[in-house]
Amino acid sequence: MPLIAIDDLSDPRLVDYAHLTDVALKKARGTEHGLYIAESALVLERALRAGHVPRSVLALGNSADEALAVLAVLGEYAAEVPVFVGPGELLAELTGYILHRGLIASMHRPELPNADALLAGARRIVILENVADPTNVGAIFRSAGAIGADAILVTPRCSDPFYRRAIRVSMGTVLQVPWTRVGDWTETRALLTRHGFHVAALALTPGAVSLRDFDGTAHEHLALLLGAEGEGLTAEALAASNSVVQIPMKHGIDSLNVAAASAVAMWALSG
Repeated sequence: MPLIAIDDLSDPRLVDYAHLTDVALKKARGTEHGLYIAESALVLERALRAGHVPRSVLALGNSADEALAVLAVLGEYAAEVPVFVGPGELLAELTGYILHRGLIASMHRPELPNADALLAGARRIVILENVADPTNVGAIFRSAGAIGADAILVTPRCSDPFYRRAIRVSMGTVLQVPWTRVGDWTETRALLTRHGFHVAALALTPGAVSLRDFDGTAHEHLALLLGAEGEGLTAEALAASNSVVQIPMKHGIDSLNVAAASAVAMWALSG
């Protein structure tokens, strides 16, 4: 694989790293589904093991060997991935930030899987409705990976799990836990019904059942439904649910951050 020393920033192949927003990367020209940025050797390794394809790698001079070692998993294809190497100050000028993790990679976004195919064989899944903060999305994916969700469904208004902050916070787990986007609730409820899922919505509504009393093991296929920060779940989401559950609280506190709540609820319902 070629090591390309950077001595100026005019090379058009560096455009992927030049202060581009997540939205701009998603719409990158010359790609089928857009790009995302993988930060650190660990995240790059997880992306490669998930079958994702790199377009290039940008590394600090002292991280070049690490980049080459990670790319070696690609075998012969590794020779086709350019690795740009340069000093920290020049790379910071290009990207707008210091590469504390040593390297970043421009990755081709994969095609999202078909929802029916994703749920085939799944027993425990998570549904994210309109969770707007990529930090929360990343944290939820990390909990899902650690505690054991088989798949995650995200609604159209949910933040993109491939956004840089979501990937960073998840430590690359968004590249490991299978996920896809779904449509409106009529379509999504039909999807869940086809696969036999009981939907447990986490919400502060009158009559919500305490997680202590809800028997997740009674349902072979269980979906945990989580809503937007502050606003919670929409009326359509609640109407599509089979049960509403809540985490019992003390000291007058009514709720947790959605990422923290997701970890508690996933553990309680892991069955």
